[in-house]
Amino acid sequence: MIALSIIIGLIAVVILYIIVAYNGFVTLREKINEAWSGIEVQMKLRYNLIPNLVETVKGYAKHEAGTFEAVTRARNDAMSNHGSPAEQAQSENMLSGVLKSLFALAEDYPELKANENFQSLQDQLADVEDKIQSARRYYNGVVRDNNIKVDQFPSNLVATAFHFVKAEFFELAEDEQAARKPVDVSFD
Repeated sequence: MIALSIIIGLIAVVILYIIVAYNGFVTLREKINEAWSGIEVQMKLRYNLIPNLVETVKGYAKHEAGTFEAVTRARNDAMSNHGSPAEQAQSENMLSGVLKSLFALAEDYPELKANENFQSLQDQLADVEDKIQSARRYYNGVVRDNNIKVDQFPSNLVATAFHFVKAEFFELAEDEQAARKPVDVSFD
């Protein structure tokens, strides 16, 4: 009788653990979806600012059509990319690169740099970029938590049984990765 009670108690503990672990995976999956949605919202804000920025710069630098076309093309590519986080990151990194060239172009036009509309758009874009980075950090934190739980024992047994898988990180651009390396200082 005691042995039967112990066996029933152990089975109840195992079933309870499976339920708790399963619900934990569902919660993490939904947090990942919510975090990715937050990134998408900020990227859409970014996409909406870019045409205004391009039009403002066009008024001052009419002969720089190649730069404007590259920015427009990169924006459209990023907007139409609905792939994995890695594919989206690649599109976003390309867009960041052409935006840098647009701001570099603005350096050649002092009257553009002094334009209040341009300054406002530049400030708004910088704010959106900061929010994208914040949303990316949150997303990657939730992905990290999910991936740890998928790999840890005994939750990995539940993950395998119910087909919960690791999620993909939203990675930094390669030039940002290079920025993490130590700087060589020389007094030659």
